[in-house]
Amino acid sequence: MKISSGCAPIVAAFRPARQLSPAKLGGIPMNVARSRIVFSAGIALALLLQGAAAQTAPVATAASSEEKHLRNIRQLTFGGQNAEAYFSPDGKKLIFQSTREPYKCDQIFTMNLDGSDPHLVSTGKGRTTCSYFFGDGKRIFYSSTHLGSPDCPPKPDYSKGYVWAIYPSFDIFTANADGSVVKQLTTTNGYDAEATLSTNGKKIVFTSIRNGDLDIYTMDADGSNVKQLTHELGYDGGPFFSPDSKLIVYRAHHPKTEQEIRDYKELLAQNLIRPTYLELWLMNSDGSDKRQITDLGAASFAPSFYPDGKRIIFASNVGSTGGMGNFELYSVDLDGRNLERITFTDGFDGFPMFSPDSKKLVWVSGRNGKVPHETNIFIADWVP
Repeated sequence: MKISSGCAPIVAAFRPARQLSPAKLGGIPMNVARSRIVFSAGIALALLLQGAAAQTAPVATAASSEEKHLRNIRQLTFGGQNAEAYFSPDGKKLIFQSTREPYKCDQIFTMNLDGSDPHLVSTGKGRTTCSYFFGDGKRIFYSSTHLGSPDCPPKPDYSKGYVWAIYPSFDIFTANADGSVVKQLTTTNGYDAEATLSTNGKKIVFTSIRNGDLDIYTMDADGSNVKQLTHELGYDGGPFFSPDSKLIVYRAHHPKTEQEIRDYKELLAQNLIRPTYLELWLMNSDGSDKRQITDLGAASFAPSFYPDGKRIIFASNVGSTGGMGNFELYSVDLDGRNLERITFTDGFDGFPMFSPDSKKLVWVSGRNGKVPHETNIFIADWVP
Protein backbone atom coordinates (compact mmCIF):
# COMPACT_ATOMS: atom_id res chain seq x y z
CA MET A 1 0.00 0.00 0.00
CA LYS A 2 1.18 3.42 -0.58
CA ILE A 3 2.03 5.82 2.02
CA SER A 4 2.91 9.28 1.16
CA SER A 5 1.73 12.23 3.09
CA GLY A 6 1.29 15.23 1.22
CA CYS A 7 2.98 12.83 -0.94
CA ALA A 8 6.15 11.03 -1.53
CA PRO A 9 6.05 7.40 -1.92
CA ILE A 10 6.56 5.49 1.24
CA VAL A 11 5.18 2.10 0.66
CA ALA A 12 4.04 -0.08 3.43
CA ALA A 13 2.98 -3.65 3.48
CA PHE A 14 0.64 -4.26 6.35
CA ARG A 15 -1.58 -6.72 8.09
CA PRO A 16 -4.03 -6.25 10.95
CA ALA A 17 -2.39 -6.04 14.34
CA ARG A 18 -3.65 -5.80 17.87
CA GLN A 19 -4.29 -2.22 18.90
CA LEU A 20 -4.09 -0.48 22.21
CA SER A 21 -7.50 0.52 23.46
CA PRO A 22 -8.81 4.02 22.66
CA ALA A 23 -8.55 4.81 26.35
CA LYS A 24 -4.83 4.07 26.33
CA LEU A 25 -4.39 6.05 23.14
CA GLY A 26 -6.07 9.12 24.56
CA GLY A 27 -2.90 10.57 25.99
CA ILE A 28 -0.30 8.65 23.93
CA PRO A 29 2.63 8.13 26.28
CA MET A 30 6.12 9.06 25.05
CA ASN A 31 7.31 5.47 25.36
CA VAL A 32 4.58 3.90 23.24
CA ALA A 33 5.65 0.47 22.04
CA ARG A 34 7.33 0.89 18.66
CA SER A 35 5.63 -1.23 16.06
CA ARG A 36 7.17 -3.04 13.13
CA ILE A 37 6.29 -1.70 9.70
CA VAL A 38 7.71 -2.66 6.41
CA PHE A 39 8.22 0.27 4.08
CA SER A 40 9.15 -0.12 0.46
CA ALA A 41 9.38 1.98 -2.58
CA GLY A 42 7.17 4.54 -3.38
CA ILE A 43 5.24 8.78 0.18
CA ALA A 44 3.32 5.27 -1.87
CA LEU A 45 2.08 1.85 -0.89
CA ALA A 46 3.52 -0.13 -3.76
CA LEU A 47 1.97 -3.49 -3.46
CA LEU A 48 2.02 -6.70 -5.36
CA LEU A 49 -1.46 -6.85 -6.81
CA GLN A 50 -2.14 -5.36 -10.22
CA GLY A 51 -5.34 -4.82 -12.13
CA ALA A 52 -8.63 -3.24 -11.14
CA ALA A 53 -12.09 -4.69 -10.91
CA ALA A 54 -14.63 -3.72 -13.53
CA GLN A 55 -16.95 -2.35 -10.88
CA THR A 56 -17.11 1.46 -10.98
CA ALA A 57 -20.27 2.54 -9.16
CA PRO A 58 -19.71 3.80 -5.61
CA VAL A 59 -20.62 1.28 -2.92
CA ALA A 60 -21.90 2.31 0.49
CA THR A 61 -20.05 0.77 3.41
CA ALA A 62 -20.91 0.97 7.07
CA ALA A 63 -18.74 2.93 9.45
CA SER A 64 -17.58 1.35 12.66
CA SER A 65 -19.70 2.40 15.63
CA GLU A 66 -16.61 4.22 16.89
CA GLU A 67 -16.10 6.19 13.67
CA LYS A 68 -18.33 9.03 14.86
CA HIS A 69 -16.93 11.62 12.45
CA LEU A 70 -17.70 9.56 9.33
CA ARG A 71 -21.13 9.15 7.78
CA ASN A 72 -22.36 7.80 4.45
CA ILE A 73 -19.05 6.11 3.54
CA ARG A 74 -18.73 5.23 -0.15
CA GLN A 75 -16.06 3.12 -1.84
CA LEU A 76 -14.90 4.69 -5.12
CA THR A 77 -12.29 2.25 -6.47
CA PHE A 78 -12.30 -1.53 -6.56
CA GLY A 79 -9.17 -3.62 -6.70
CA GLY A 80 -5.46 -3.04 -7.12
CA GLN A 81 -3.51 -0.35 -5.29
CA ASN A 82 -5.06 3.10 -5.20
CA ALA A 83 -3.68 5.92 -3.08
CA GLU A 84 -3.14 9.63 -2.48
CA ALA A 85 -6.48 10.99 -3.63
CA TYR A 86 -6.73 14.80 -3.55
CA PHE A 87 -9.65 17.10 -4.34
CA SER A 88 -9.82 19.53 -7.23
CA PRO A 89 -10.28 23.18 -6.19
CA ASP A 90 -14.02 23.06 -6.95
CA GLY A 91 -14.39 19.80 -5.02
CA LYS A 92 -15.90 17.97 -8.00
CA LYS A 93 -13.02 15.68 -8.94
CA LEU A 94 -10.25 13.62 -7.39
CA ILE A 95 -6.73 13.03 -8.67
CA PHE A 96 -4.97 9.89 -7.47
CA GLN A 97 -2.31 7.31 -8.23
CA SER A 98 -3.08 3.72 -9.08
CA THR A 99 -1.43 0.53 -10.23
CA ARG A 100 -3.82 -1.16 -12.64
CA GLU A 101 -3.60 -2.98 -15.94
CA PRO A 102 -2.01 -2.49 -18.37
CA TYR A 103 0.45 -0.48 -16.25
CA LYS A 104 2.99 -2.27 -14.07
CA CYS A 105 3.52 0.52 -11.56
CA ASP A 106 1.73 3.66 -10.37
CA GLN A 107 0.20 6.09 -12.86
CA ILE A 108 -1.95 9.17 -12.26
CA PHE A 109 -5.71 9.18 -12.85
CA THR A 110 -8.63 11.55 -12.25
CA MET A 111 -12.25 10.64 -11.53
CA ASN A 112 -15.52 12.18 -10.39
CA LEU A 113 -16.52 12.10 -6.72
CA ASP A 114 -18.78 9.14 -7.34
CA GLY A 115 -15.90 7.16 -8.83
CA SER A 116 -17.09 7.53 -12.42
CA ASP A 117 -15.03 8.55 -15.45
CA PRO A 118 -11.59 7.41 -14.25
CA HIS A 119 -8.98 8.19 -16.88
CA LEU A 120 -5.22 8.33 -17.21
CA VAL A 121 -3.63 11.80 -17.02
CA SER A 122 0.07 10.86 -16.69
CA THR A 123 2.20 9.59 -19.56
CA GLY A 124 1.75 5.88 -18.82
CA LYS A 125 5.54 5.55 -18.66
CA GLY A 126 7.89 5.13 -15.72
CA ARG A 127 6.55 5.40 -12.15
CA THR A 128 4.52 8.37 -10.95
CA THR A 129 3.47 9.70 -7.56
CA CYS A 130 2.25 12.75 -5.67
CA SER A 131 -0.31 14.32 -7.99
CA TYR A 132 -2.22 17.53 -7.31
CA PHE A 133 -4.45 20.11 -9.01
CA PHE A 134 -3.37 23.68 -9.61
CA GLY A 135 -5.63 26.35 -8.16
CA ASP A 136 -7.43 27.01 -11.43
CA GLY A 137 -8.42 23.34 -11.74
CA LYS A 138 -7.33 23.40 -15.38
CA ARG A 139 -3.86 22.01 -14.78
CA ILE A 140 -2.26 19.30 -12.68
CA PHE A 141 1.23 18.40 -11.50
CA TYR A 142 2.82 15.14 -10.43
CA SER A 143 6.20 13.45 -10.11
CA SER A 144 7.41 10.91 -12.64
CA THR A 145 10.47 8.88 -13.62
CA HIS A 146 9.49 8.65 -17.30
CA LEU A 147 12.39 10.79 -18.55
CA GLY A 148 14.82 8.38 -16.92
CA SER A 149 13.20 5.34 -18.53
CA PRO A 150 9.78 4.35 -19.88
CA ASP A 151 10.00 1.21 -17.72
CA CYS A 152 9.14 0.90 -14.05
CA PRO A 153 12.27 1.53 -11.97
CA PRO A 154 13.65 -1.51 -10.11
CA LYS A 155 12.39 -2.24 -6.63
CA PRO A 156 14.81 -1.56 -3.76
CA ASP A 157 16.85 -4.31 -2.12
CA TYR A 158 14.63 -5.45 0.72
CA SER A 159 17.47 -7.48 2.23
CA LYS A 160 18.42 -4.16 3.78
CA GLY A 161 15.23 -4.18 5.81
CA TYR A 162 12.62 -1.44 5.83
CA VAL A 163 13.89 0.66 2.93
CA TRP A 164 12.27 2.98 0.45
CA ALA A 165 13.73 3.97 -2.89
CA ILE A 166 14.53 7.61 -3.58
CA TYR A 167 14.55 7.28 -7.37
CA PRO A 168 16.97 9.88 -8.81
CA SER A 169 14.90 10.13 -11.99
CA PHE A 170 11.84 11.53 -10.17
CA ASP A 171 11.06 15.05 -11.39
CA ILE A 172 7.96 17.20 -11.07
CA PHE A 173 5.86 17.78 -14.19
CA THR A 174 2.81 19.85 -15.03
CA ALA A 175 0.10 19.13 -17.60
CA ASN A 176 -3.39 20.13 -18.60
CA ALA A 177 -6.12 18.48 -16.53
CA ASP A 178 -6.68 15.94 -19.31
CA GLY A 179 -3.00 14.98 -19.21
CA SER A 180 -2.00 16.77 -22.40
CA VAL A 181 0.96 19.15 -22.87
CA VAL A 182 3.36 17.75 -20.29
CA LYS A 183 6.04 20.21 -19.13
CA GLN A 184 8.93 19.66 -16.73
CA LEU A 185 9.07 21.89 -13.63
CA THR A 186 12.21 20.56 -11.91
CA THR A 187 15.43 19.78 -13.76
CA THR A 188 18.05 19.15 -11.06
CA ASN A 189 19.74 15.77 -10.67
CA GLY A 190 18.20 13.52 -8.05
CA TYR A 191 14.86 13.02 -6.36
CA ASP A 192 12.17 15.72 -6.66
CA ALA A 193 8.71 14.65 -5.47
CA GLU A 194 6.08 14.94 -2.71
CA ALA A 195 4.69 18.18 -4.09
CA THR A 196 1.50 19.98 -3.05
CA LEU A 197 0.16 23.49 -3.66
CA SER A 198 -0.53 26.40 -1.33
CA THR A 199 -4.19 27.32 -1.02
CA ASN A 200 -3.53 30.72 -2.58
CA GLY A 201 -2.08 28.95 -5.61
CA LYS A 202 1.24 30.77 -5.51
CA LYS A 203 3.67 28.19 -4.16
CA ILE A 204 4.46 24.50 -4.64
CA VAL A 205 6.12 22.81 -1.68
CA PHE A 206 8.09 19.63 -2.30
CA THR A 207 10.91 17.34 -1.18
CA SER A 208 14.27 17.26 -2.96
CA ILE A 209 17.74 15.77 -2.55
CA ARG A 210 19.36 18.44 -4.75
CA ASN A 211 21.67 19.64 -1.97
CA GLY A 212 22.68 16.20 -0.74
CA ASP A 213 19.98 15.55 1.86
CA LEU A 214 16.20 15.08 1.79
CA ASP A 215 14.85 18.53 2.52
CA ILE A 216 11.72 20.60 1.88
CA TYR A 217 11.69 23.39 -0.69
CA THR A 218 9.18 25.81 -2.14
CA MET A 219 8.99 27.20 -5.66
CA ASP A 220 6.62 29.41 -7.58
CA ALA A 221 3.88 27.61 -9.49
CA ASP A 222 5.94 27.95 -12.68
CA GLY A 223 9.01 26.31 -11.10
CA SER A 224 10.97 29.53 -10.46
CA ASN A 225 12.26 31.06 -7.20
CA VAL A 226 13.24 27.81 -5.49
CA LYS A 227 13.91 28.18 -1.76
CA GLN A 228 15.20 25.58 0.71
CA LEU A 229 13.20 25.52 3.97
CA THR A 230 14.74 22.69 6.02
CA HIS A 231 18.43 22.07 6.67
CA GLU A 232 18.43 19.45 9.43
CA LEU A 233 20.18 16.15 8.72
CA GLY A 234 17.63 13.48 7.95
CA TYR A 235 14.44 13.06 6.03
CA ASP A 236 11.97 15.97 5.81
CA GLY A 237 9.04 15.31 3.49
CA GLY A 238 5.35 15.03 2.77
CA PRO A 239 4.73 18.79 3.20
CA PHE A 240 1.26 20.32 3.16
CA PHE A 241 0.16 23.98 3.43
CA SER A 242 -2.37 25.29 5.93
CA PRO A 243 -5.63 26.80 4.55
CA ASP A 244 -4.24 30.34 4.92
CA SER A 245 -0.93 29.28 3.28
CA LYS A 246 1.02 30.57 6.30
CA LEU A 247 2.09 27.21 7.77
CA ILE A 248 3.50 23.94 6.45
CA VAL A 249 3.06 20.61 8.20
CA TYR A 250 5.41 17.76 7.30
CA ARG A 251 6.83 14.43 8.44
CA ALA A 252 10.43 14.01 9.50
CA HIS A 253 13.04 11.71 10.93
CA HIS A 254 16.28 13.29 12.15
CA PRO A 255 18.89 10.70 13.19
CA LYS A 256 20.62 11.53 16.47
CA THR A 257 23.13 8.86 17.46
CA GLU A 258 26.34 8.15 15.57
CA GLN A 259 24.97 4.78 14.46
CA GLU A 260 21.68 6.28 13.26
CA ILE A 261 23.53 8.98 11.34
CA ARG A 262 25.89 6.46 9.77
CA ASP A 263 23.02 4.19 8.74
CA TYR A 264 21.07 7.09 7.29
CA LYS A 265 24.00 8.37 5.23
CA GLU A 266 24.94 4.89 3.97
CA LEU A 267 21.41 4.23 2.75
CA LEU A 268 21.03 7.69 1.24
CA ALA A 269 24.20 7.14 -0.78
CA GLN A 270 22.36 4.18 -2.34
CA ASN A 271 19.23 6.28 -2.96
CA LEU A 272 17.43 4.53 -0.12
CA ILE A 273 15.82 5.59 3.14
CA ARG A 274 14.46 3.65 6.11
CA PRO A 275 11.41 5.64 7.28
CA THR A 276 10.41 3.40 10.17
CA TYR A 277 9.83 6.25 12.61
CA LEU A 278 8.32 9.52 11.44
CA GLU A 279 7.04 12.40 13.55
CA LEU A 280 4.98 15.41 12.47
CA TRP A 281 6.53 18.86 12.39
CA LEU A 282 5.20 22.35 11.74
CA MET A 283 6.91 25.49 10.39
CA ASN A 284 6.05 28.84 8.92
CA SER A 285 5.83 28.91 5.13
CA ASP A 286 9.21 30.67 4.97
CA GLY A 287 10.86 27.85 6.94
CA SER A 288 11.05 29.70 10.26
CA ASP A 289 9.84 28.58 13.71
CA LYS A 290 10.11 24.80 13.24
CA ARG A 291 8.52 22.78 16.01
CA GLN A 292 7.79 19.11 16.52
CA ILE A 293 4.10 18.26 16.94
CA THR A 294 4.06 14.54 17.74
CA ASP A 295 6.34 12.27 19.74
CA LEU A 296 4.60 8.94 19.20
CA GLY A 297 7.55 6.68 18.46
CA ALA A 298 5.73 5.36 15.39
CA ALA A 299 5.35 5.97 11.67
CA SER A 300 3.13 9.04 11.39
CA PHE A 301 2.61 10.45 7.91
CA ALA A 302 0.25 12.08 5.38
CA PRO A 303 -0.62 15.15 7.47
CA SER A 304 -3.04 17.76 6.22
CA PHE A 305 -5.04 20.51 7.89
CA TYR A 306 -8.63 20.74 9.01
CA PRO A 307 -10.51 23.37 6.97
CA ASP A 308 -10.30 25.87 9.85
CA GLY A 309 -6.54 25.32 10.13
CA LYS A 310 -6.72 24.56 13.86
CA ARG A 311 -6.08 20.82 13.76
CA ILE A 312 -4.14 18.32 11.68
CA ILE A 313 -5.42 14.99 10.40
CA PHE A 314 -2.88 12.27 9.62
CA ALA A 315 -2.19 8.53 9.60
CA SER A 316 -0.15 6.55 12.11
CA ASN A 317 0.46 3.04 13.36
CA VAL A 318 0.91 4.24 16.94
CA GLY A 319 -0.13 1.59 19.45
CA SER A 320 0.21 -1.33 17.07
CA THR A 321 1.78 -4.45 18.48
CA GLY A 322 2.90 -7.40 16.42
CA GLY A 323 2.63 -7.95 12.72
CA MET A 324 3.52 -5.08 10.43
CA GLY A 325 1.33 -2.53 12.12
CA ASN A 326 -2.18 -1.21 11.78
CA PHE A 327 -2.52 2.30 10.36
CA GLU A 328 -5.45 4.49 11.40
CA LEU A 329 -6.41 8.12 10.95
CA TYR A 330 -5.84 10.51 13.86
CA SER A 331 -6.18 14.21 14.46
CA VAL A 332 -4.26 16.52 16.77
CA ASP A 333 -4.03 20.19 17.71
CA LEU A 334 -1.20 22.28 16.27
CA ASP A 335 0.58 22.10 19.64
CA GLY A 336 0.39 18.30 19.73
CA ARG A 337 -2.44 18.11 22.27
CA ASN A 338 -5.84 16.42 22.12
CA LEU A 339 -4.91 13.43 20.00
CA GLU A 340 -8.06 11.75 18.67
CA ARG A 341 -8.44 8.53 16.73
CA ILE A 342 -10.75 8.87 13.70
CA THR A 343 -10.90 5.40 12.09
CA PHE A 344 -11.31 2.01 13.75
CA THR A 345 -10.83 -0.61 11.04
CA ASP A 346 -8.09 -3.23 11.11
CA GLY A 347 -5.57 -2.93 8.31
CA PHE A 348 -4.73 0.37 6.69
CA ASP A 349 -6.29 3.84 6.67
CA GLY A 350 -4.25 6.76 5.38
CA PHE A 351 -3.89 9.81 3.10
CA PRO A 352 -6.80 11.88 4.48
CA MET A 353 -7.88 15.17 2.90
CA PHE A 354 -10.90 17.39 3.49
CA SER A 355 -12.97 18.71 0.61
CA PRO A 356 -12.75 22.46 -0.10
CA ASP A 357 -16.20 22.97 1.46
CA SER A 358 -15.15 20.95 4.54
CA LYS A 359 -18.17 18.65 4.20
CA LYS A 360 -16.35 15.51 3.02
CA LEU A 361 -13.25 13.51 3.83
CA VAL A 362 -11.45 11.35 1.27
CA TRP A 363 -8.90 8.74 2.30
CA VAL A 364 -7.39 5.39 1.34
CA SER A 365 -8.29 2.20 3.15
CA GLY A 366 -7.82 -1.55 3.05
CA ARG A 367 -11.37 -2.12 4.33
CA ASN A 368 -13.52 -4.33 2.09
CA GLY A 369 -10.39 -5.60 0.34
CA LYS A 370 -10.89 -8.84 -1.57
CA VAL A 371 -7.22 -9.84 -1.48
CA PRO A 372 -4.29 -9.00 0.84
CA HIS A 373 -2.80 -5.53 0.40
CA GLU A 374 -5.64 -4.20 -1.74
CA THR A 375 -6.18 -0.49 -1.10
CA ASN A 376 -9.07 1.61 -2.35
CA ILE A 377 -10.28 5.18 -2.17
CA PHE A 378 -13.19 6.03 0.12
CA ILE A 379 -15.18 9.20 0.69
CA ALA A 380 -17.51 10.08 3.56
CA ASP A 381 -19.56 12.96 4.88
CA TRP A 382 -17.66 14.59 7.71
CA VAL A 383 -19.39 14.97 11.07
CA PRO A 384 -17.61 17.66 13.17
